[in-house]
Order: sequence, then structure tokens, then C-alpha cells
Amino acid sequence: MPGVRRIEPGCLSRNKRHPERFRDAVETTVNLNRAKDMKKALLEEVDRNTLEKFRLNDMELKAIKNRKVRKFYENQNERLDDWREVDMIVMALADDVLDSMGPMDLDHDGIAEERGPLYTSGENVEPFLPDEERARRRKAARNSKWAININVIVNILLLAAKGVAAIYSSSLSLIASLVDSALDLLCTVIIWSTNKLVDWKLKRLKKKFPVGRRRLEPIGILVFSIIMIISFLQILQESVEKLLPSGDHTTASLPPAAIFSMVATIVVKGTIWIGCAKVKTTQVQALAQDCKTDVYFNTLSLAFPLIGHRLDIWWLDPVGASLLSIFIIYDWAGTCLENVTRLTGEAASDRTSRKMMYMAWRFAPLVEGYKMVKSYHAGDGIWVEIDILLNERTPLKKAHDVAETLQYCTEGLKEVDRAFVTMDYTSQGPVGHAAENE
Repeated sequence: MPGVRRIEPGCLSRNKRHPERFRDAVETTVNLNRAKDMKKALLEEVDRNTLEKFRLNDMELKAIKNRKVRKFYENQNERLDDWREVDMIVMALADDVLDSMGPMDLDHDGIAEERGPLYTSGENVEPFLPDEERARRRKAARNSKWAININVIVNILLLAAKGVAAIYSSSLSLIASLVDSALDLLCTVIIWSTNKLVDWKLKRLKKKFPVGRRRLEPIGILVFSIIMIISFLQILQESVEKLLPSGDHTTASLPPAAIFSMVATIVVKGTIWIGCAKVKTTQVQALAQDCKTDVYFNTLSLAFPLIGHRLDIWWLDPVGASLLSIFIIYDWAGTCLENVTRLTGEAASDRTSRKMMYMAWRFAPLVEGYKMVKSYHAGDGIWVEIDILLNERTPLKKAHDVAETLQYCTEGLKEVDRAFVTMDYTSQGPVGHAAENE
């Protein structure tokens, strides 16, 4: 009959023999449309520039005379910087992460050939970041390694110089400075070793430490803090014994070699302090703080015996050594306590917590709400827990894609080591953790 399409013989049989091809085609189309809709909602339905109107430029900040008001707007600019970084991470990662969900069977043989960009990168999100951000992070990592290596070399040279100077001097302040240099070298060696251990890509280590070895760094600093405190307790004891009536009351003198080594230490450590202060990584900032302490410590270690010898005041050197020892013990006790609290799960700073909340809010077009956003330290890095609310009729595939995309975007932030995203359909239920475990 005219207008009626003839069905070729064998067509139905071919369709019956390969029904999976049609199911794959339908499923692939549905997956692509779902990903396309999610990308549009996440990347296009948020006004990303609406908050920038609250930013003040440098000239506007300088025009504010009230210091507290100016500080408020400086903090607001920092917050806007954090939010802009979050937006950059979402815009860079969400597209590729969503493309990695629901692997596709391209030749309909039952095996997923197209597994997405995340599979190709080994679930490393750095390749998807903008080139400027990748270059910035690599530069920071490179500067960190250079700072650590230079500190090791410098501390070896300074320790040798102070050792020679201490042989020709009986000054307790100089001996305390020698001990400080020895411990500085130990500190940098510990940091260098833990840095290498963290970077090693060995399958055996990956199996033994399934979530990474980043916590080795604060543990190393914690061990060093304890060694530093114990060592200077010994220096303090010797200084107090010299002040007792039964102690040695001779005035200490500093030979030219000792003076030269101390001045060299002050100059070199001051230079390293200025250089390390620009590298915003935890390890290098710890080295910068140590160099700053060394500048003050060695300046006073040089001043006390020189003044005591010039004025013939025998007790000035042991008193100076005692005060320096107390200062070092106090300083490193604070460092020790800081690392202990971080390793035991201290809450993240208010600025970091607000940043994580903004990351969660950035996914508002895809979720119904939020039950919990919690961020805390697990060493130097941050672990984040986010509990999102979804409609109870949300398909499992969509719920999974939303949660895992949020997880990868959160882990794309440089301060986050690990993120956990859970889903719920009601705000009335529990948050998902036993109270006695918190």
C-alpha cells in the first residue's frame, strides 16, 4: 500500500538478537541529558559576580581612617577571595567530574570503554584546575622544597661554626645557642624526611596508609618540639646551678671567632626568615617562625656575655641563658600543644569553616538544603563532612552524582585533605554519627 513502509525480513530478528544496544543507547542519552541539566543548574544558574560589589580596592581601604572599620573591610575582602576561589574550583572541576559519572558502553559489548576524565587522571583533580592555579600550587610546592633543603644546608654550616666557637668560650649563652642550632638541624631533617615520605609513590605505602601520610608532618614537628623542650630544660638547669653560691662565678668571655659565628647566624637566619615568610605552606611557615626565634635568640645570646664581660658582671650570662631557655621552652610548648590539638581533631578556623559552608551553598541549585557542614583538622589539613538534603523521590543516580561532585570539588580546595558527603531526605533525622564517638 502507498505510504506504508515495508519491514525488511530479518529486521525484527536482528532487534531481538541485540536488544542491549537499544537499552544502552537509551541509557546513554538519559545519562547525558541528566549531566547536561546538572551542569546548567550548577554552572549557569548562579550569579557569580553579585558579591563582588562589596569588595573595596586598595585606594578605598586607605581612605578609611578608622582602623577597626578598615580591618572589617580587609576581612571582607579576604572572605570574597575565599568565595572566588570556591567558585573557580566548582567551575573548573564540576564539568569533568559529572562527565566521569555513569561510564558508557560505546560498542555495546557490556564493557564500559568511556570512564570519564577522572578515571584517566587516576582520580587526581589537579589536571582539571585552571593553568594559573596549577602553576601557583606547583610554584608553592617547589619553593617549599627549596626552603627545606636550604635550611638543612645552612643549619649544618652554622652548627659547625658554633661548635668551633663554643670550644674557645665558656659562655653558657653561646652553649645554649649551639644546642639551639643542633636542634634546628634536627628539626629541618625531620621535616625533610617527612616531606619525602609523604611524596613517595609506593604501592606498599598506599596499602598501609590508605588515606595518605600527610599527618606524618605534624607528628614529626611534635616529636621535635618535645626534644627541644627537654634539651632547654637541661640548659636552664645548668644556668640556675651557676647562679647558686656553689656555682662558678667567673665572667665568661667571647673570642672573635665566637662573635663572628653569632653575627653570621643572625644575618643568615634573618635572610632565610624573610624568604620563608613568603611561602604559605605549613612546614615552611614553621621554619620561618623558627628562624625568627633564632634571630632574637642569637642576638641576646651575643649581647648578654659581651655586656657581662665588659662590665665584669658574672651573673649576667647565666641569667641571660636562663631567660632564653624559658622563652624557647614556652615557645615550643605552644607549638607542641598546637600540633596535639590539630591531630586530635581541632575545629577549623572560622574563616575556613565559612569557606566550606560557601562550597556547600554553591550547590544550592541541585539540593533541597543542608543538615550539617562540619570541618576539622586531621593534622595540618582539613577534613570536611557535609550532609545534604534531597527530595525523597530523587533517583539514586542523580543523588550519587550530586554528592560525589560536591565531594570532589571540596577536595579540590588546597586546605582540604578529605571530604565526606552524605545524603538525607528529611531534616528531622539524626546526622549519622554516634554521640559517644565524638
